[in-house]
Amino acid sequence: MSLRSVSIKDFYRSDTSDVARDFYVPVLAEAVRYDRAVGYFTSTSLGLVARGIQKLRTKGGKIRLVAGPRLSDEDIEDIRQGYEYREIIARAVAREVAPEKVEAQMVERLGILGKLIAEGVLEIKIAVMAGTNGLGIYHEKIGVIADAEGNTVAFTGSLNETRAAMENNFESIEVFTSWTQADARRALRTQRNFDALWEGKTECLEVLEFPEEAEDHLRELAARVSEANAETAARENRRRRHEAANKHGWAATPEEIELRDYQKEAITKWLQFGARGIFEMATGTGKTITALAALDQIGRQLRARGSSLVTVIVVPLLDLVDQWSQELNRFGIVPVQCRDAIASWWAQANDAIAGLQPGRAAALVVTNKTFGSPAFQDVLSSAGNELLIIADEAHHLGAEHYRTRLPDHASWRLALSATPERWFDDEGTAAIRGYFGDTLISLGLKEAIELGALTRYRYRPVLVPLTDEEAAYYTVLTSKIGTLYGQIKGAKGKSRDEAEAQLGQLLSRRAKVLGHAEGKIAALRYELDKRRDQPFQLVYCAEGGRPQEDDPAGGERQVDQALALLGNSLGMRVHTYTSQESRQERRELLGAFGSGDLEALVSMRCLDEGVDLPDARIAYMLASSSNPRQFIQRRGRILRRAPGKTEAEVIDFIAVPPQDRDLYETERKLFRREMRRFVEFAKYSENYGDALSELRDLREYYELMDV
Repeated sequence: MSLRSVSIKDFYRSDTSDVARDFYVPVLAEAVRYDRAVGYFTSTSLGLVARGIQKLRTKGGKIRLVAGPRLSDEDIEDIRQGYEYREIIARAVAREVAPEKVEAQMVERLGILGKLIAEGVLEIKIAVMAGTNGLGIYHEKIGVIADAEGNTVAFTGSLNETRAAMENNFESIEVFTSWTQADARRALRTQRNFDALWEGKTECLEVLEFPEEAEDHLRELAARVSEANAETAARENRRRRHEAANKHGWAATPEEIELRDYQKEAITKWLQFGARGIFEMATGTGKTITALAALDQIGRQLRARGSSLVTVIVVPLLDLVDQWSQELNRFGIVPVQCRDAIASWWAQANDAIAGLQPGRAAALVVTNKTFGSPAFQDVLSSAGNELLIIADEAHHLGAEHYRTRLPDHASWRLALSATPERWFDDEGTAAIRGYFGDTLISLGLKEAIELGALTRYRYRPVLVPLTDEEAAYYTVLTSKIGTLYGQIKGAKGKSRDEAEAQLGQLLSRRAKVLGHAEGKIAALRYELDKRRDQPFQLVYCAEGGRPQEDDPAGGERQVDQALALLGNSLGMRVHTYTSQESRQERRELLGAFGSGDLEALVSMRCLDEGVDLPDARIAYMLASSSNPRQFIQRRGRILRRAPGKTEAEVIDFIAVPPQDRDLYETERKLFRREMRRFVEFAKYSENYGDALSELRDLREYYELMDV
């Protein structure tokens, strides 16, 4: 093949031809030499040179490029002031290809030229009018293309080759071929003119070497393009691998997810320990993502040996079925959701497991309740030993009716929990650790904040005295509790069991008196007034209604009081988030909260586990049990990181009972448990000293400074 084999017209114009497609690309495909004068040296005119040269490059061809500098008003003024014009020209040329100024669409083309310079394929020179101190314009536009047989194609044109015209790629050229008798003389003359120009032999012109700084810029652009191309190729390879994995049901970590070092370490340890263990990670530190990335890693190992895998993810709440399913979708998996009526999932779950072939995977997300059912256990028994159990909020599975359902034939096991220990249930805690294995990562709140996985926060305890009526009822309950403590010490058998049951009821009733203390609503209003213009607020309320001595079942609900305060009295955009709302309604509420359409949510327990509210900034704790898991979960709700979020705030309302010396020891036992919660909240806060100073009087009175 040669230039003679290419169909070449004698004239091209952008309104009737695609000049690049119809002329540049096919002609340069046969070339071994390309000489070009482009007029002004601009990034856009240079970009035209980069078109269609790939084949020339593979043939070992050479490109010689001459251009005139494009001087700014400042450049011209500097020359007129007597500065060395060659330095000014070098500056102007370098400026045109400075990486930070090159338009995005030109980076790749100029990067190609930089690569050609590095390979010795391309040489560039700058031409100016002699005797004008660089102010005279060289604006010639010619080109000569030669093949290995000596045939040449010369062209002149793009008479309107201004910057604007270049950017819009509108060109017109006249073409002359050396093998056409009528054109041969013009083609030869164009070649001789370019050779004389290149060698600096053209009268009235001064030809300068290409500035080193500009050459460095083009090399930098070449490196940038190479990196981008490598990343694009790598991304494409990853995409293909992900698609292949997802096609057969395997998890593949999405491109946009970048694991933190502690997450990578947790996964590595889990694999080292035979894919068994516990991730004890503070709420908000990414337990779900860590678990799914671990699923990806074990999947790669199993795929490599042609094995199959059934993954069963056990969660405590219906909302968590949706959240886990959404995350699994990000990892390329569509799970079977096992919840609600058996008929809604049984056949699909059975088919997913029974139809599993080597090299394939399936995933099921199941609630604790459904997991413990005979129907699901029957499905699970058919899974074989290529089974992975992932337990979210794994402490729930320590309950006897759940832990006995955990499948012994599961080869791989992973438990997730901020606090895997069960409250007052050593046997259940031991069962969890016995089944899942050792804690492989223990990432507490302090470490998570220091690592930047959670946001910093401030803690403010607010002391609220009981009313006279509440104090009287509280005292009655405390007296009965003290009496029962004494009875239990000496009791055995049935009488002890009955006394302990009665004690539990009284303790629960007394805790409700504190949780529903009437003064908390007034204190809440005072705190809200300071922050009413701020979005992303949560209010945690006591469960049930306000207990009274003559009405143990309780009166008005605190959640209703808080809702009326925020919505009616303060005019805030607020909604309840409770079990009364459907799953769809709760999803919509979370979306409205995250977008700022709702300024606050008022809840009781529904926000305790698993709900993702990264935008939450302020939490008002009107009531919280002494179970450490609950207050740890609630604190974790507002410590998740979000764009624009630098700090969170916890306002904790603490009901203070009357200080009765006759009830001192009983009260001291109560406050020892409560004080642990207060100190736990305070000790990692930004205002640790101030927070503890608010509690100093209580700690001193009950001699609890050691807590």
